[in-house]
Amino acid sequence: MQHKAEEHRKTRSVRDMEIGEQGVISSLEDPEMGLKLLEMGCIPGTEVKLNSRAPLGDPITIIVNNYTLSLRLDEAETILLKQ
Repeated sequence: MQHKAEEHRKTRSVRDMEIGEQGVISSLEDPEMGLKLLEMGCIPGTEVKLNSRAPLGDPITIIVNNYTLSLRLDEAETILLKQ
């Protein structure tokens, strides 16, 4: 149980990315939000890049499959990245 908790803490999400940083989507954490994100192209194995943040940090824009998506931070937090 503790091992799984430590593993979860090490997992990064799109929310944790810096502007211009790229990553690869590993999974979508929230099944309900995951369906919407899948429809928008956030498929595991796809590259994602953090494009910009609003002046107060929320929302953010990401680039997935040459599309720019605007997400709230709580939505971005559900997109987990490969290490």
